[in-house]
Amino acid sequence: MISTRANHNVSEDHSADLPNALHASKRHRRPTAVLSGGDHQSVARAGRNAAVPTLWRNELDLAAHAAVAALTGGLSPASTMLAGLDWALHIAVSAGKGFDLARQYASACCEWAKGMQLAGSVDSRADRAQQDPRFSDASWKRWPYWLYRDGFLQAQQWWEAATTAIPGVERHHEELVRFFARQWLDACSPSNCIATNPAVQTAASRSGGLNFAVGMQHWLEDLREFAGVPEDDRASRSHAWLPGREVAITAGKVVWRNALCELIQYAPATTTVAREPLLIVPSWIMKYYILDLQPHNSLIRYLVDAGYTVYAISWRNPPEAFRDVGLGDYLQDGLFAALAQVRLRHAQPVHAVGYCLGGTLLAMAAAALFRDERGNELKTVTLLAAQTDFTEPGELGLFIDASELAELDALMWRQGYLDGRQMSSAFQLLNARDLIWSRMMSEYLLGRRSKPNDLMAWNADTTRLPYRMHSEYLTSLFLNNDLAEGRYCVDGRPVALSDIEAPMFVVGTERDHVSPWRSVYELHLLTHNPLTFLLTAGGHNAGIVSEPGHGGRYYRCATRPGGAPYRSRDDFLAQTTPVDGSWWLCWNRWLRERSSGDVAPRAIDDGLCDAPGIYVFEK
Repeated sequence: MISTRANHNVSEDHSADLPNALHASKRHRRPTAVLSGGDHQSVARAGRNAAVPTLWRNELDLAAHAAVAALTGGLSPASTMLAGLDWALHIAVSAGKGFDLARQYASACCEWAKGMQLAGSVDSRADRAQQDPRFSDASWKRWPYWLYRDGFLQAQQWWEAATTAIPGVERHHEELVRFFARQWLDACSPSNCIATNPAVQTAASRSGGLNFAVGMQHWLEDLREFAGVPEDDRASRSHAWLPGREVAITAGKVVWRNALCELIQYAPATTTVAREPLLIVPSWIMKYYILDLQPHNSLIRYLVDAGYTVYAISWRNPPEAFRDVGLGDYLQDGLFAALAQVRLRHAQPVHAVGYCLGGTLLAMAAAALFRDERGNELKTVTLLAAQTDFTEPGELGLFIDASELAELDALMWRQGYLDGRQMSSAFQLLNARDLIWSRMMSEYLLGRRSKPNDLMAWNADTTRLPYRMHSEYLTSLFLNNDLAEGRYCVDGRPVALSDIEAPMFVVGTERDHVSPWRSVYELHLLTHNPLTFLLTAGGHNAGIVSEPGHGGRYYRCATRPGGAPYRSRDDFLAQTTPVDGSWWLCWNRWLRERSSGDVAPRAIDDGLCDAPGIYVFEK
């Protein structure tokens, strides 16, 4: 375990010269992604050394946008207003749609009136809410609570119909209106109100109102944590899972480090290992130890025990001095530099694995290596919940348009980075029903604290994102889809995913809000190499952390031979039989089949320090 003093020293040793440690040429260069509108997009496409036009006008615009973004939390009021206006004008002239909505509304009112006449009865149609966890308590079957519940569900159904398939409404605007309608409805749910929630009333009756007192204490603890007050009870619980002590404890050494990342080599656990080493590229949007939690659910530990030489990148948590570090730097000084270190130690092609944004970065790197006739450096490529085509980015795409990016750019420009709390808030908003309202009902009205676990603690250990890198990523990939369309440049030349010849193993998860599996599947349209696609149960994180023995897990897996015709996503889902168990076992077999035998393990270096290194402790 590394002390607080050690962490402080690390920050002092490196922060002052971070830009010099990466590229001396950046010292006098302003960030490229500081413009809005068309200029923003053209500069982002121009590459790492793009010139920036006139200074004072852009900074004046940024200051104005930053002031607006600070008031709105980074959301664009212009984008929201345009979406609402587009929807309202088109639904006003859609007479047929309006008639259907009026008929649905009248039917709901009649059903509500009938329910009012059944005072004292028990709901005989409780199955209609069985799939909504907000109404799973048996007390919702009693009158009038089932009437509140059914009225809410009918309103929810009506608004879903009112914000879907409106002739003439732009698709992005329609999705944005539907999203905000859902946020408003979730806030108004009868489960959030003491007077209309029978479970809360029952808890208050049994405890004599103690649940409200405990809930108030929980609210005050959360308020102190949000305000940055140290050492409160909630903060001490969130720190109960410390890297190097309870999580990230797989034995290893940091064998190489630069100002951007550390390279960890894990100690072999078997008498022989696969000839080719395995390099894991995690997302820089998260701490790497999502893949090395406790021994029983650590993917890294599983791979070491399965007989692989495993390396993993641990990204630096960037301070404000990193504001000018771009996406190309993460590629050159991160992935390529780490790959070179692994190759230096083994002189073998590498099984490369990328998770989330790390997978997107790996796809870029693989395309560049094959373009430059260096594809023999990669034995296989595995992408875990990683998008390469951003045509259908899921609900995260709600926050990606030119107006939204102008506000977010300005907010990051003022800070020098995107703060982890800001990013976490955006993800919570995407799943507000479970992550905000249900949690508030449980912790503040019922007085029940969620029991912390390793995954929750990791999720609270947020990281920052450099201003320039995040702006380039959102603009080039999410907004312009440059990688899928062959416009993204590495070393000044475009790369094409179709150049990749190495076998690929691609994993999607069924309930992924960050990288929807249907979007991940689109890689089939961009490549012609042998590609194995696996769809597993779970979400973006829990679906990947799916160790053998984890109950309720299953997966579907199918391989497309090189050059085979395309099979649609719906056909894959319908024609591929689910298999019970962990997908880790399937992937292990796939890796073994593509390895070239076993060798004696390479002795681990003395290293710079023990795993999990020092960058993982930076807050």
